[in-house]
Amino acid sequence: MSEELCYLDACGAIELFRKRAISPVEVIRAQSRRIEELGPGINAFTDRYLDRAMAGARRAEAAYMNGSARQLEGISTAIKDETYLHGEVTTNGSRLLEHNLADVTDPVPERLDAAGATFCGRTTTPEFSVAAYTWSDLWGVTRNPWNHLVTPGGSSGGSAAALAAGFCTLANGTDMGGSLRIPAAMCGLVGLKASFGRIPEIPPYNVDPYVHHGMLTRSVRDTLLAYNLVSGPHPVDLMSQLPKEVVVADPLDLRGVRVGLSLDLGFYPLERDVRQNTLAFADMLRRMGAEVDTVSPGWDDRCIHTAQVHQGAQMGHMLREKFDRPECHEQLTSYARHYFALSRAAMPAAILEAHTYAQVMWESLERIFRDCDFILCPTVCTTRVPADFDYSRDSISIDGHQVDPVKGWFMTYPFNTLSRCPVLSMPSGLAQNGVPTGVQLVGRPYADAAVLRAGLAVEAECGTFINARRKPGVGEEMVREELGAGA
Repeated sequence: MSEELCYLDACGAIELFRKRAISPVEVIRAQSRRIEELGPGINAFTDRYLDRAMAGARRAEAAYMNGSARQLEGISTAIKDETYLHGEVTTNGSRLLEHNLADVTDPVPERLDAAGATFCGRTTTPEFSVAAYTWSDLWGVTRNPWNHLVTPGGSSGGSAAALAAGFCTLANGTDMGGSLRIPAAMCGLVGLKASFGRIPEIPPYNVDPYVHHGMLTRSVRDTLLAYNLVSGPHPVDLMSQLPKEVVVADPLDLRGVRVGLSLDLGFYPLERDVRQNTLAFADMLRRMGAEVDTVSPGWDDRCIHTAQVHQGAQMGHMLREKFDRPECHEQLTSYARHYFALSRAAMPAAILEAHTYAQVMWESLERIFRDCDFILCPTVCTTRVPADFDYSRDSISIDGHQVDPVKGWFMTYPFNTLSRCPVLSMPSGLAQNGVPTGVQLVGRPYADAAVLRAGLAVEAECGTFINARRKPGVGEEMVREELGAGA
């Protein structure tokens, strides 16, 4: 029963809380025991608020008894150690920020708190969130609950690992190049990159169209619940001043819906199990009545250059301004120093070239959307990235092809470049090494409701991925040989 409590999704837990079949106290107690027993092997937290969470659970229990419970009352929620919580240490994975106290609260946790969520701890991130894996010199290596030798992805890897391991019921994350969707895919979770401006972000990050805030969940219905709560205009964020959208929990009828399947977006190599699971997902959509045809935007590796230049000009510039000094360098991780070096290439001519190619990318995608309602593609190209991978020194090969170690192994960031397109990452199966794979369902600009309702339809057909039948055997490491030649 204890493990079952740890793996409830938020909607299921709330339903049981309201019926008084279980209590938020029971859930927090079960998750706290699980953290104590299994947490050290996964290393998903930078700080734990278990006593505080238990006090919140007791208040939530009383609220359900007296009828005053809010929408997320008593739901244990982990908060990424990049996200500001007023008065709490926020390190962003850096030794330079080890004692940094936040003087504000980000809009997303502000809204989660107002809805009654119980914060149970802070989760790990790579330094400054500049990697698609999760380790830092400050906090060590975070490991995938499905296979401890493999990364959980990043940069929201701690949140994903905590959720997949049964340590919490919800977790937040951010996404500047796939930082929600990559760990969602590699941990068997659901992650939504909403259309830019739908979910508010704190300045100055809000002015960067690549930057998105969001949630990691065990189910699409939880993603929809969270989206309705955290989205909408916020006074601090100019970019969020779109009309509030409330998405109804009504699965989309996929009969006749047109889906364009692109396995490679024009240039990505794939591991065989990623390819097979993506094709199986497409076949499931066909069985549900969707018309799935192969498409290609015809992109090439200029996508990588476009994203690197943009991120260097925006986030890279902000970070270098603060930390690219001799007295800081010895405290930086090897990959953060490498990130700074890459970002220095963001000169005016390169920025113009990047913007020009972004327009080329959109024009090809727009032509596909003339005939398709959604685009389907993998989230990550391989599950064989070691937990301690370092793009500043290591190489990575996929299906015999050497790829860019920074961005060549995941297919998320083109949709940060084209940031007005909502993208839902959902599980598609398991790879040979026991690590989940994922697919991205990409919608037309600002069609967040359609993407979420399509995800609900899939979930209604096949159920949630992490449930009583399929969840990680936490702590059971796979043999090292199964990693293959991934690095």
